[in-house]
Amino acid sequence: MAINYNLSKVYALSDNDAEFVTEILTLFVTEVPADLLQIKEGIKKKDHKHAYAYAHKIKPTLDLMGLNVAFEEILQVEAWTKSEGKKKEIKETFKSVKNQVKEAIKEIKKDFDL
Repeated sequence: MAINYNLSKVYALSDNDAEFVTEILTLFVTEVPADLLQIKEGIKKKDHKHAYAYAHKIKPTLDLMGLNVAFEEILQVEAWTKSEGKKKEIKETFKSVKNQVKEAIKEIKKDFDL
């Protein structure tokens, strides 16, 4: 049972096509962690444009997967990049996004045998 994610938007988008849903989940599980690493690198190197590009890239995916808190927090990351804030201002927010994605992926892998 989904605790850390919500697939209602995915099912609506796919017209309940199970194969399509599996493809979306597979992409989420494989690509979002790599994108998070890129955001982390951008934060670490104070490369705000780099961090913004990847935060912006995963934003719709977080929304699609029903990760509402992570979605709101990635908006904060985007705002931080635009204001070119200090690393300490965004570290905890990013860590929260990363943990939510990690928990959702763990659950998805278990729920869908990925």
